[in-house]
Amino acid sequence: MRRIVHIPLMAGTVLALAGCGFTDSRSPVPEFMRSKPAEVASEPPPDVKQMVREKLDSVFVASSYPQHVRVSAPRRDPRGLDWTACVRAELTSANGKPLGTQTYRVTINGGAMIDRRRAEADDACASETFEPI
Repeated sequence: MRRIVHIPLMAGTVLALAGCGFTDSRSPVPEFMRSKPAEVASEPPPDVKQMVREKLDSVFVASSYPQHVRVSAPRRDPRGLDWTACVRAELTSANGKPLGTQTYRVTINGGAMIDRRRAEADDACASETFEPI
């Protein structure tokens, strides 16, 4: 008989505690139980043109002979406090054949490029406006 009482009591407690992990700033729980929204740093946007111009070899391999390099405006990364920008250039393969226009997404933090990768569809680089460096 004790088990009949304890099992639902334990299950209810587990469910109540599991719900605590899902309270964010928009949850339908009392204000004191909500987590605080992330604070956004008030640093000015980085000068992506200058950064790419000075560190072109950190975005493109030197042997790809990047030409007509263009950059987009920096945007806040929705997943954190970093900045992201898209960099586009016409590249050449290692054997000298043109690769065409290639686009990369760079991540900037603290005034330095900390990551670069080939742009994907969810990066929204296709809809960006690019300016030459």
